[in-house]
This record gives sequence, C-alpha cells and structure tokens, in this order.
Amino acid sequence: MQRSNAGDVTYDDPWYDALASGWGESAAAAPPSARPEPKAAPAAADIYLEVQRSAAFQEVRRRYRRFVVPGAVAFLVWYVAYVVTATTVPGLMARPVAGALNVGMLAGLGQFLTTFLLTWAYVRHARLRRDRAALELRWDTQELARGRGGAA
Repeated sequence: MQRSNAGDVTYDDPWYDALASGWGESAAAAPPSARPEPKAAPAAADIYLEVQRSAAFQEVRRRYRRFVVPGAVAFLVWYVAYVVTATTVPGLMARPVAGALNVGMLAGLGQFLTTFLLTWAYVRHARLRRDRAALELRWDTQELARGRGGAA
C-alpha cells in the first residue's frame, strides 16, 4: 500500500480496482466530464472470445480434459461395479474378511478412499499442470480488457 501526494491510498495489487470499489477516490479527482473518453474498443465478449480461441487457452483445456475425463470414467466404472456386484452377488459381498468386516464393507470403504485419492490427485494435477498457465491467461485477459477499454 502506498500514499500519493494528495493523501490518497493506492494499492500495489493489480487485482484491486480502486474506482470500482469506491475507495481511494479523492475530492480533487477530475470530474467525469474532464476525463478523456476511451477510444471505441471491442466489447469484453470479443476479448474473451479471442482468449478462448488462443493456443494457450486450448492447452489449459486440453490438460484439464486429459485428467478429468479418464479420472471420471474410472471412478464411475468402479462405482457401478461396486453397486452391480452388491446387488447381483450378495454372497460375495457378505463373505467375512476379518471379524465383522466383510468384502462389501471393504469395498464401500474403498469408495471413500478412492474419492479422497482422486480429489488429492486432481488438486495436485491442477497445481502442477494448469494453475500457472490459467493465471497467466487471466493476467493477459485483464491486460487486454484494460488496454482496449473493456474493464476498469
């Protein structure tokens, strides 16, 4: 955070938009009529369509789909196999393993375990393979919007 000569508070955070939030505006600020009018620029929708068509965005989406689709299919197959086995072969599911613990209970606990493992793997994959690229896209999109008069 910095203070300017007029005592206004400005923030170093590029995500902070002082004018949109209503903070940091001084009484000495130029009236809206004295501010220069921005040039006619493409609408924000045009900027987002341009970003969506970019190679960087397509790469982020490809990385997302390459993890999520096989993960979702594998988990659904495992879940359906559990349900089908429980309904069609109840004798197998009732087979004792240790004490009161049976195959069905182990498979049910396995469902919880695979849910947590898949969530952990998804978060790790996102952090290592997509988050940085997605953040760069976000920065570029905001720069395009500001540079072309879209947002801000």
